[in-house]
Amino acid sequence: MLKFVAILISVCLPFGMCAQLDSIKKIPYNTDFKFKEGVFLNFNQVKNNNPLSKSRIITNVDADDNQFFEVVLSEKTFSYYDDLGMKRDVAVKSIWGYSRNGFLYLRMNDTYNRISYVGSICHFTANISVYQPGYYDPYYYNPNYYYRSYNSNNQSSTTQLKQFIMDFESGKILDYDEDNLELLFMRDPVLHDEYAALSKKKKDQMKFFYIRKFNERNPLMIPI
Repeated sequence: MLKFVAILISVCLPFGMCAQLDSIKKIPYNTDFKFKEGVFLNFNQVKNNNPLSKSRIITNVDADDNQFFEVVLSEKTFSYYDDLGMKRDVAVKSIWGYSRNGFLYLRMNDTYNRISYVGSICHFTANISVYQPGYYDPYYYNPNYYYRSYNSNNQSSTTQLKQFIMDFESGKILDYDEDNLELLFMRDPVLHDEYAALSKKKKDQMKFFYIRKFNERNPLMIPI
């Protein structure tokens, strides 16, 4: 009898799980959609629109404070209560980002960058530090040589605003260029072939146009 019950459970459980997954309501993303407010520990929480709510974060900062996320996430770690009510600690550098007022903010290069265009393929900008190699310093003397040379210790850095795309299926962040777009467009063969047939100049000029076209043909489905 017990063996029969075990077999029955093993057969029915997968169907029950599938039914539960199928019952999750999803809607096509549009500009009126607002993501739930909170901290996303990983990208899977973003896909499921299931962030860690402010109420579960252990902090003295008022939840209604406009600077809540900036203050809490300025530390190296923060604590929160998990689904079982257990206290957990997490390193800030390991989180995906957060949502405020319905908008997504992705952690990248130790800064939080708003994803300005959301879809199956997202687009956003971020400030990136670019390090320049050692430069020639006429006043730098290298004792190992009889002439002045490049000072490898004097690296300079500049901050540049760069454009990126994010694949909402995998969460991968990619440079905003034609090659990466062609790879993502392969999920829509007709659109891919149309874009691939363009000249290199046209591909560059029409990158964003084709991202919008891809998202219209392949809408992002968000659980609610």
